[in-house]
Amino acid sequence: MRILDDGQTRANEGPAARGDRLGTALGWFSVGLGTAEIATPGAITRIVGVDNSATNRLISRTLCGARELAAGIGIFGDERPGRWLWGRVGGDAIDLSLLTAGVYRHRHEPTRLARLLFATGSVIGVTVLDVIAARRHVGPRHVSGHTARARATTTVRRTPEDLYRRWHDFDALPTFMYHLDSVHTTNGTSHWKAKGPAGTKIEWDAEIVDDRPDELIAWRSVKGSKVHNAGTVRFLPAPGDRGTEVHVDLQYDIPGGTPGYAVAKLFGEEPSQQITDDLRRFKQLMETGEVVRSEGSPTGARNAVHLLGQHPAQPLG
Repeated sequence: MRILDDGQTRANEGPAARGDRLGTALGWFSVGLGTAEIATPGAITRIVGVDNSATNRLISRTLCGARELAAGIGIFGDERPGRWLWGRVGGDAIDLSLLTAGVYRHRHEPTRLARLLFATGSVIGVTVLDVIAARRHVGPRHVSGHTARARATTTVRRTPEDLYRRWHDFDALPTFMYHLDSVHTTNGTSHWKAKGPAGTKIEWDAEIVDDRPDELIAWRSVKGSKVHNAGTVRFLPAPGDRGTEVHVDLQYDIPGGTPGYAVAKLFGEEPSQQITDDLRRFKQLMETGEVVRSEGSPTGARNAVHLLGQHPAQPLG
């Protein structure tokens, strides 16, 4: 067992040996569910509410069952169970995609729809537990799967001075950045609290590294932050006196690598999605004074899960 500088232990052995009850429970859950999906695929499809077809039974055995069984064995047998727990998170994203498709296909069949919605809610609950368990196996020094880059641009019919001034009010950013819970500025730094995928909470500290009035704001997370990111927002006069072009460029670490990216994108919490939504709301706020919302465009790109609650537009009253 490797001892870190701060006296904490790194997750380099199985969850059972480390006394991780949640990780152990999820490992046994994977083994049990995977075995059931391989041995009795017909029963699983009927319980979930999808068609008991040869295709769905094959999906149950291979895409779902074999994956769950491999994850369970990996959690108990690997010196780094965190990678298998993050693999479960990626698998949850696949399951939710399949269930969402099933909900849409059987939306006019009350009995099947009820079973599918129950299964979807159960998978969401398990996803939350998987994310919590996986994050416990990321050492105190955050280890990223890989770094990604996100860019977004919009044109706002306001001057660069107006937009710079509004964006520079960091404490008010949550008014149009809905994934942010709060931003508090202190002496030279700011503390950020945000919503992560599956209801998780993320916090980090950031500092301004370049600040050009009415032109550019550049920032980066401070050393030691669990969430590493850096970016810029530029305010450029638009051609033809059409206002101001706002360009946002963000680099960020993806916790959990590709599986973490998949589940974040599914829940609408992947940064490139967030930036696009944020700029759309920023444009509305600066041009109309408020953020316009409707059932057809709810708070952000909450695809998959949040789309389940939508229904066709209906007349008032």
